[in-house]
Amino acid sequence: MDVNDMILLSIDDHLIEPPDMFDKHMPAALKDQAPKLVKDDTGKDQWIFQGESIGVPGLAAVASWPKEEWNFNPTDLSEMRPGCYDLDARVGDMDANGMLAGMNFPTFAGFAGSHLAKMPDKALTAAAISAYNDWAIDEVAGSHPGRFIPLSILPTWDIDAAVKEVHRVAAKGCVAVSMPETPYGVGLPSFASGYFDPVFAAMIDTGMTPCMHIGGAFGLIKRPAEALMDDIIILAPQVMAVTVTDIILGGLLQRFPDLKIALSEGGIGWVSFFLDRLDRHVTNQSWTHLDKLPGGKTPTEVWKEHFLACFITDPSALHLRDRIGVNTLAWECDYPHSDSTWPNSPELLKAELDAAGCSDDDINAITWKNVARFFNYDPFKHIKQEDATVGALRAKAAAAGIDVSETPKAEYKRRFDAALVAGN
Repeated sequence: MDVNDMILLSIDDHLIEPPDMFDKHMPAALKDQAPKLVKDDTGKDQWIFQGESIGVPGLAAVASWPKEEWNFNPTDLSEMRPGCYDLDARVGDMDANGMLAGMNFPTFAGFAGSHLAKMPDKALTAAAISAYNDWAIDEVAGSHPGRFIPLSILPTWDIDAAVKEVHRVAAKGCVAVSMPETPYGVGLPSFASGYFDPVFAAMIDTGMTPCMHIGGAFGLIKRPAEALMDDIIILAPQVMAVTVTDIILGGLLQRFPDLKIALSEGGIGWVSFFLDRLDRHVTNQSWTHLDKLPGGKTPTEVWKEHFLACFITDPSALHLRDRIGVNTLAWECDYPHSDSTWPNSPELLKAELDAAGCSDDDINAITWKNVARFFNYDPFKHIKQEDATVGALRAKAAAAGIDVSETPKAEYKRRFDAALVAGN
């Protein structure tokens, strides 16, 4: 397959939320209490909600920056590539990367809404979560049909309210919900406890898919005082094995045999070892009488029937795609994070797929068909297939003059300030 003929759907990208996102969606009586983006004493943007600063972006918005400018320090919109926060600019950046559609996880709200969920006024927080979801569905996905796969978050501290929100967003066309990958890591009951069972039942009833993004589980690992920032970047994806262990051994799939679960940014390199270990465990360690798997199924069969794992770049694991299950694999771009392969995703991905000996059928499965099937998403409902390829989208970006060259923060700030002066 030629790289220009590929079709790319990413199930893990991120938006830096714009300052006006709550304007149309927060209830009128609460609008003055909605989260607000303000400048701190250093001139950097911060989201303030209920008197606290939450979710300050740093390494989450590095697209186009020279690598020597990457760090965890707070930044603001004026220093970012506009595609981080502006939807029109984001679509242009997607075109330049040859990417048809993406699913975007929150930033300041927390990947599963966990930053919002910690706020003390729960009624106000629930209103903010619903407003966030309306923005994600109506404005993000609604503004550019066919380019964004809608994703929502839930008021996880109130199961009845969470169930109602699942039904509400499903009726609006949302197909997925972001959930904490290890809820006990953020102060909630585990999946084994049954606490989340009504939510999973509601998702099955509405055809929704839970998505579990890495991040919250890292706090479960005790690191030494000498640990570097590199520890987080290296270890966080590997902790996804804990999530899958919790789900399978906690009996969740036994209770909900129709449940499908997407794993976000966890990579796939750990999967073959995990399956080998668990397959052997149920026979070699039969004395434990493990009875949490769906009846008559091996761990590998359970994995292949229930999970979708995504990767940014995993060259070794792609050689084991048949062991893992080609139909359990999906690609992600992770724009605008530091792990992202934008704007060279097609070339980097194709090189790995070719090196692993992937057939055209394998490539199509991994780059778009598995995502379309798993989320019941029609990528060609609004855009013809011939216009959805890497080559077609990049031609569109070239005609629009989309510049993907390396650009420092100072230059983005200069352009941002000039636009303000010009009244744009």
